[in-house]
Amino acid sequence: MAAPGLRLGAERLFAMPGVLELLSRSNSTSQAFAEVLRLPKQQLRKLLYPLQEVERFLAPDRRQDLHLRIFDPSPEDIARADNVFTATKGNRIDYVSSAVRIDHAPDLPRPEVCFIGRSNVGKSSLIKALFSLAPEVEVRVSKKPGHTKKMNFFKVGKHFTVVDMPGYGYRAPEDFVDMVETYLKERRNLKRTFLLVDSVVGIQKTDNIAIEMCEEFALPYVIVLTKIDKSSKGHLLKQVLQIQKFVNTKTQGCFPQLFPVSSVTFSGIHLLRSFIASVTGNLD
Repeated sequence: MAAPGLRLGAERLFAMPGVLELLSRSNSTSQAFAEVLRLPKQQLRKLLYPLQEVERFLAPDRRQDLHLRIFDPSPEDIARADNVFTATKGNRIDYVSSAVRIDHAPDLPRPEVCFIGRSNVGKSSLIKALFSLAPEVEVRVSKKPGHTKKMNFFKVGKHFTVVDMPGYGYRAPEDFVDMVETYLKERRNLKRTFLLVDSVVGIQKTDNIAIEMCEEFALPYVIVLTKIDKSSKGHLLKQVLQIQKFVNTKTQGCFPQLFPVSSVTFSGIHLLRSFIASVTGNLD
């Protein structure tokens, strides 16, 4: 769940005219995020809170179907999370190593989050977008599905580790099940699993297998909807409602709120950074 004090989010951001200006001038706000805060409000809302942008197209009696503000960080905490993801001399963000088995994985004591999803769901592209404030970090992205064959570990300063898992489905590694299942069961410092679902096609049979695995192991996980820039607003709203209903009725360990993102427009990236920083204890 969200850390305490993260409840004054979007409403505060857009209801109090002085907040944006004050935050953009704050010494604790990175130059990149200060530029984001100067965007027109409608564009800013779409960038920071894409789910709330979709909400505008719902009838008032249907809005309760979506869990929009369970995690609703303040503007200050979004800025703090961006700083966590910004590479500096005192906050090095680096690729660590790769592994095909859990006993080959680096022994890193810091909290860990992992990203799993179908081949070609946009997993590596999303991680590259999350690390856009650390441009020297090399995250390999391929147009061919199934490019990632190993577990790739990236350290974010002294804060946490991000793990890019191989994709399942088409061209998945032959030992995918053993590799991923063992990691999910035995990695003691794993704080959250991020399960990526293509917003264009929704939850597929292979996604259900991954969901069942998370449920069986009682893992806390989150569903991230990728490629929202490729869906019309109507289609995206339909998928969001269907997946939200699935989460509400068919899951136990899934965080109730969905996280729609685009690695192209960066919509939702700041919010996802904030959630990662929160679950790893960096917004306490």
